[in-house]
Amino acid sequence: MATTGNSLVSDLASRISSVPSNYVRPISDRPNLDEVSLDDSIPLIDLQGLTGPNRSEVVKRIGQACQDYGFFQVKNHGIPEEVIDKMLCVSREFFYLPESERLKNYSDDPMKTTRLSTSFNVRTEKVSNWRDYLRLHCYPLEDYMHEWPENPQSFKEDVADYCRNARGLALRLLEAISESLGLEREYIDKVLSEHGQHMAINYYPPCPQPKLTYGLPSHTDPNVITVLLQGDVPGLQVLKDGKWVAVNPVPYTFIVNIGDQIQVLSNDRYKSVLHRAIVNSSKERISIPTFYCPSPDAVIGPAPHLINDDNPALYRDFSYSEYYEKFWNRGLATETCLDMFKMKA
Repeated sequence: MATTGNSLVSDLASRISSVPSNYVRPISDRPNLDEVSLDDSIPLIDLQGLTGPNRSEVVKRIGQACQDYGFFQVKNHGIPEEVIDKMLCVSREFFYLPESERLKNYSDDPMKTTRLSTSFNVRTEKVSNWRDYLRLHCYPLEDYMHEWPENPQSFKEDVADYCRNARGLALRLLEAISESLGLEREYIDKVLSEHGQHMAINYYPPCPQPKLTYGLPSHTDPNVITVLLQGDVPGLQVLKDGKWVAVNPVPYTFIVNIGDQIQVLSNDRYKSVLHRAIVNSSKERISIPTFYCPSPDAVIGPAPHLINDDNPALYRDFSYSEYYEKFWNRGLATETCLDMFKMKA
């Protein structure tokens, strides 16, 4: 059960008028919201063309976005609006449940495949983050669905439907990313071994002093790609050319970012980009990232086809379980742990 020090921020937020000291960032590590720009140039890619004669053009655009931004948005992605609406609705319903009901799912053990928690890693971090989250493993669905919350009543059905759709989208994107690197369409699919998929339903309650803390501080994602569904409240910011850029939600689109494993597979041709979540004083925010991953035993390294005398391998081979363990133990304070896997000069 949650201890007093690790109580859910959603229940704390309704009782306070200032941010408790364990959430306050050092002055050198605050959002500096006045310096954030709004950038409409993050590519919005129409995926309709992936199934027709214009596939090569869409693949090229995806590759360009991976190279220039590490982030892009997608429309005409094939996931029905009804599926998206239900997912956002049931997520909100879960976080509106009484605390005693939600806490049935609480654990700070990162090995648990279904768990409610708060911040990032309450066992290791010194400063807490202004978020609660429900983490769910969701592939293969039949292995995990029985662990999911029973309440709200439609939770398992609505979330399973969403997970199936999100997986289909992730697989199509991975094929396109493979092709954009000049690899065979199934290359990344095969490297991932049995595949893994999990998601976080992030809940960021209103914060009385949003300039002092983060929903999530600057980090890259350790997985292969992340497919993010945002509600209608902005909060995602991406580092572009050394400056923080706000990415506002566009209804019924998804934001896609490449993770550390794609950076390794592409031998740094595509970069995993730092991003963060900020909070605000007036509105709660929900975001739902689907993390598409290798299975723990998958061996990741630069694709042999991308290695030659002019482009030597920049990373050693490693298992995904080794990578994820180091990522989790280091926490978000150090932003990325790719450096630990670089080849020694």
